Amino acid sequence: MKPELPWLAEQRCLTLLESASVGRVVYTVGALPAVLPARFRLDEHGVVLRADGGEALVRAVDGSLVAFEADHVDTVDGSGWSVTVLGPARVITLPGSAAADRTAHSGQVEIRIRPELVTGRTLSASRH
Repeated sequence: MKPELPWLAEQRCLTLLESASVGRVVYTVGALPAVLPARFRLDEHGVVLRADGGEALVRAVDGSLVAFEADHVDTVDGSGWSVTVLGPARVITLPGSAAADRTAHSGQVEIRIRPELVTGRTLSASRH
């Protein structure tokens, strides 16, 4: 039996996330799981993604609980880390991008994920 992977402290998780630029947003569409790769950045409020306001992703996540995951795995020895952020997503229309109406977004938007739970684990080097 393999030992469990070590858990990381929340601040360490956030520091690791700052070193990555691409992750995966996990959400639901019609009660089915969906996962999309996304470029992101962190700010003082959490994870920030940019999207076109007309994307299905934007309609699916606005006001919903979502997960965001990023990781890094060394291609030589397999060591690395994985961090997951769980929290509500909010879509914000960017200045200069007029909203078509109060319920739909057009132009560029930001999807902000406010972290309510941040977890992470390290991966040990492979022995193979």
